[in-house]
Amino acid sequence: MANTYTQIYLHVVFAVEGRQNLIEPEHNDELQKYITGVVSAQRHKLLAINNMPDHLHLLLGLRADAALSDLVRDIKANSSRFISGKRWVRGRFSWQEGFGAFSYSRSQLGTVIRYIENQQKHHASKSFGAEYVELLEKFGVEFDPRYVFKPLAP
Repeated sequence: MANTYTQIYLHVVFAVEGRQNLIEPEHNDELQKYITGVVSAQRHKLLAINNMPDHLHLLLGLRADAALSDLVRDIKANSSRFISGKRWVRGRFSWQEGFGAFSYSRSQLGTVIRYIENQQKHHASKSFGAEYVELLEKFGVEFDPRYVFKPLAP
């Protein structure tokens, strides 16, 4: 798109299906490199990535002609196939439906990158559920607590 200039920075967060702790730390680097490839192949900028056993954080520079939901769908679908193909989990791996996305200005990028890079330290004292609800509230996102996370089936 000629003559289109944008600066769109988004912090994207999504969880493993049922918020299960399925991503083993020894696989973090390989998973993050794979997802970096998915994002780069679609010509977006990946500024930061980190995951915990039950969720993932990305900081993206989004192209103006792309839909965030399409990018997240592709990241989740491709990485689910990748994890399942690697047999890192029993059965089929999947991410939970939905995601959170929060916008930031360029001046805030350093803070957000450090936040994403320090997830392991951060979660020593705060659960993912508490972190996610805190982000939703900080950004004034209306939500129904019953649907923030889909519980595991009995």
